[in-house]
Amino acid sequence: MNLTTHKLPSTYTVSLTAALAQTMMQWHSTFLKPILPAFFFFAGVTYDTLTLTRIDRLLDNLILLLYLTLLGTLIILTGRLQLGLVPSTPDISGWNVLSLVHRTRPHLAKALQFLLGGLFSAYAILYSQSASFSTTAIFLGIIVGFLIANEFLENRYSSLKMLIGLFAIVTLSFMTFFLPVLTGWMNAFVFLTGAVITLVVVWKTVRLTLRGILNLPVRASMTICLPAFSLVGLCAVFYFLNWIPPIPLSLKSGGIYHQIDKQQDQYVLTYEDGPWYAVWKRSDDRVGTDAPVYSFSSVFAPVTLHTTIYHHWEWRPLAESAEFITTDRIPISITGGREHGYRLYTMKQRLQPGEWRVNVEAEDGRLIGRIAFIAEANYSPSHDLRTITQ
Repeated sequence: MNLTTHKLPSTYTVSLTAALAQTMMQWHSTFLKPILPAFFFFAGVTYDTLTLTRIDRLLDNLILLLYLTLLGTLIILTGRLQLGLVPSTPDISGWNVLSLVHRTRPHLAKALQFLLGGLFSAYAILYSQSASFSTTAIFLGIIVGFLIANEFLENRYSSLKMLIGLFAIVTLSFMTFFLPVLTGWMNAFVFLTGAVITLVVVWKTVRLTLRGILNLPVRASMTICLPAFSLVGLCAVFYFLNWIPPIPLSLKSGGIYHQIDKQQDQYVLTYEDGPWYAVWKRSDDRVGTDAPVYSFSSVFAPVTLHTTIYHHWEWRPLAESAEFITTDRIPISITGGREHGYRLYTMKQRLQPGEWRVNVEAEDGRLIGRIAFIAEANYSPSHDLRTITQ
């Protein structure tokens, strides 16, 4: 029996290979291309979440400062290229500074997007640690909005006004927590100092971008800076409305307890256990009015920060849709540096029946966290008491 082999014509092989390559490209365009931006977005946020540890960590702050410096430099370079203030070079075969600038020009938008994405991602993580479900979440929402929008703004980074405005936002966001970490002070004066530094940096960035234009009026620089200055002013309004999270302070844990005892360096917290499915329950949500109630909170603060935290007790009747009424606002001086937060508690007796909440507030009144519970007359525990240590 004779076996014969048949060899495919070379033109057929080439056609098959081309068809396979085209199919792979179509598959990549249809399935992979739409999800790659989302994949890299969540990968970047996840990486920042795992690597950003403490807000007062020197290395983290130096990296953010490096990002800001590179961003400002690239904004100046992008603006000068757009305005024709960088000499053209017909010969880019060499490796001098001018040729390097022209070689990297097609990639500047990607670099700007990367730096802005890294900064907004870091700020979203750091500010989320201090934001609560109140008006302080507004500024966090703005940061997250910029983070998401950055994925779609690459083609808009040719606008110098937009770049300067975004630069102002990321600079002020950095100054808002870096200056308290650096100085150990946290008040309106420190925030306004950060705002002034931001305005100076933005102004200097614009002036360096326009340097070399003869007879340039100051009004031209002001026109470019106006959106950025307006954003800084808006953030100042947010600050005095208590809409900016009290960063670098953050509430690590908090709750209401039947009893608190200190044993050596540990606090023993006693609370009523919940039903079997409430595995998350670690404090009381209902208490009686005939026994003292303890509010415990653990607030993280940087090593250098010495400030005052307030336990702001508020009450309103259950049957009425009234505003909460302040009953006590108790100050506690704290010192930062403890990894799991500075521990503090206050106690209140003879509670009135109704809704209660304890606002954990910074010295300037901004909300760090909130602990809510209900006080009932003739209340008797329906579950066993448990203890945890902090």
